[in-house]
Amino acid sequence: MTTPAAAALPYAEFDGRPATEDDLRRALFFNYGHFTAMQVRDGRVRGLDLHLARLDSANRELFELPLDGALVRRLVRHALEGAGRADASVRVHAYLPPDTATTTVMVTVRGPGGMPPEPKSLMSVPFARTAPHLKRPGEFGQTYYANLARRAGFDDALLTLPDGSVTEGSITNIGFWDGTAIVRPEAPALAGVAMDVLQRQLPGAGLESARRAVTLDGLGAFRSAFLTNSLGMAPVARIDDTVFTVDDELMRRLAAAYEAAPGEEV
Repeated sequence: MTTPAAAALPYAEFDGRPATEDDLRRALFFNYGHFTAMQVRDGRVRGLDLHLARLDSANRELFELPLDGALVRRLVRHALEGAGRADASVRVHAYLPPDTATTTVMVTVRGPGGMPPEPKSLMSVPFARTAPHLKRPGEFGQTYYANLARRAGFDDALLTLPDGSVTEGSITNIGFWDGTAIVRPEAPALAGVAMDVLQRQLPGAGLESARRAVTLDGLGAFRSAFLTNSLGMAPVARIDDTVFTVDDELMRRLAAAYEAAPGEEV
């Protein structure tokens, strides 16, 4: 079992200026919005086009306003400069506070991060996020079930639908290996950028992929499983009582495929 370490507070800017107390107060009390999280290395981001598309699409759906990618890039660059970092964990949050007509963009910067590579254990839980295609803050259910899983001796929770369909981890996407192809559950879930970048790279790595239903009672059909999010990827050792092979060679191939994806300058 792994327990997340307390993280240092990030550097934050609102619309290109250092955050004030009023800014943070508004974000706390009017936090209806969305965000994306990315790892920046030497000022570059893998899948930056996917991050920008996610932000624009969510902004249009929630606020009926576009969110210009060039603006987002400029704000991220400014925040990186303000924080004095070229390597960082960056989040871009978008809000529309009451009585405003333009989107407020908060960019937070903290030190670079990575997913611990140790195999993970997951406890299945009966929870599905509302509008799972949107990435947004304040997800009580995910945090609640993730904490329950850790108290029960697991590393994290695996979210499932009433019919037993697997969707996603509490803050991760999940993939399975059946010996022939990488399988992503087709149930509604957030399209994580890391998983989508990996998906684009699989053909070049000689790996097939598929989308199909994955259910708890069908987990035995898979040899291995893995998790991805903005921090990286890690193998899954078990889900509930189902044990998976930790396939080091598969994980090396997946990591190599992902790392071969070019980073785009912010």
